[in-house]
Amino acid sequence: MVARRAALFSLAALLLAACSRQPAPSAGDTLTVAATAVPHAEVLEFLKPKLAAQGLKIEIKVFNDYVQPNIQVAEKHLDVNYFQTLPYLQTFNADKGTHLVPVIGVHIEPLGAYSRKVKAIGDLPAGATVAIPNEGSNEGRALLLLARNGVITLADMKNTLATLKDITANPRGLKFKELEGATLPRVLDQVDLAVINTNYALDAKLDPSKDALLIEDSRSPYVNYLVAREDNKADPRVQKLAKALTSPEVKAFMEQKYHGAVVPAF
Repeated sequence: MVARRAALFSLAALLLAACSRQPAPSAGDTLTVAATAVPHAEVLEFLKPKLAAQGLKIEIKVFNDYVQPNIQVAEKHLDVNYFQTLPYLQTFNADKGTHLVPVIGVHIEPLGAYSRKVKAIGDLPAGATVAIPNEGSNEGRALLLLARNGVITLADMKNTLATLKDITANPRGLKFKELEGATLPRVLDQVDLAVINTNYALDAKLDPSKDALLIEDSRSPYVNYLVAREDNKADPRVQKLAKALTSPEVKAFMEQKYHGAVVPAF
């Protein structure tokens, strides 16, 4: 009898312990997110504890280019990405035949022009070498920034996909180098001017508010979006992340950490 009672007691204790354990998170509670390092991955890391408390685990995959984050989502290796503007997404879809869709706009990263050789754009010498991003709409965005500041003239100031062929006046005879966005901070010592996306500028320890000779203002239409596929845009996990990314907590985080280099768009 004593042995039987002991066995029953042990069984009850095991059942009680099992009931008290937290259930292991399932794959359905996890969302994989592609992002570039700064500021996107930093914002997502800030949100991790908040989302975990809501029952959603996010796995952040950091990329240093603007192509693979879209390919990985389109091919369903990852769920969503957070790194790009709407003009870039539209161009990528058209060029690659993908069908990625914007979920929600989160922030603006004002594009800037930087130099280690001149201290003002007016000091840029004749024949200077200017490096610009070569990825889709980013090239047009860089050219528009230069045109708005009188450095060059473009055929159509509303053309977000402008290329070097659209330059109608280049009074200083500037020489342009089209390079992958991620490499631009690394060539800053080799060129006279480089137009750099803010995420890469921040990653290279440049301060857009202090170091940029030219910079977009807060009215820039180039909002960075959370992006998904057509088949998972309405997924509750994606919508939970979208809500968190546009929360007052994220707005305060951006304002305190980036001091105007990253501007909330909500």
